[in-house]
Amino acid sequence: MMLLLLAGCTINHYLPRHFDFVTVVEKTEPGAGGWRAACLHVPVINSQGLSTFVCRFGVEMPIETEAEGYISETLAQRIAADCATEAGRIVLRAPSSPSPGLVCEQFKKKFNEILGRAVKGSRVMTECHERTTPTTITLNL
Repeated sequence: MMLLLLAGCTINHYLPRHFDFVTVVEKTEPGAGGWRAACLHVPVINSQGLSTFVCRFGVEMPIETEAEGYISETLAQRIAADCATEAGRIVLRAPSSPSPGLVCEQFKKKFNEILGRAVKGSRVMTECHERTTPTTITLNL
């Protein structure tokens, strides 16, 4: 589980199961195509003031690309979890602000960058796709 904490607290990891992908565009023909989406709600805590902000974001990924070929749901979940964990590590090394809301925005931007490099066409969205159900990550402090 990933919980973004400011001011030097430990960082857990995102797990593949946090990315509950649903197919939003069916893959109907051979070759690149199809689309999946997931939605997450992740608490970001400023441990100095214990203020909490729920960072909401959508993750969208193609089902098949020309470069990577077919991407199973299991592989999509693993890629998304690894990219999110890496983005969290990078952002929390040097957050741009002590504000949990601004850290959330910085995290989404970095996650989008890393995920887009991992699977071309993938993206992190501010809004979740209407067909997704949010996965809410709970606090275990």
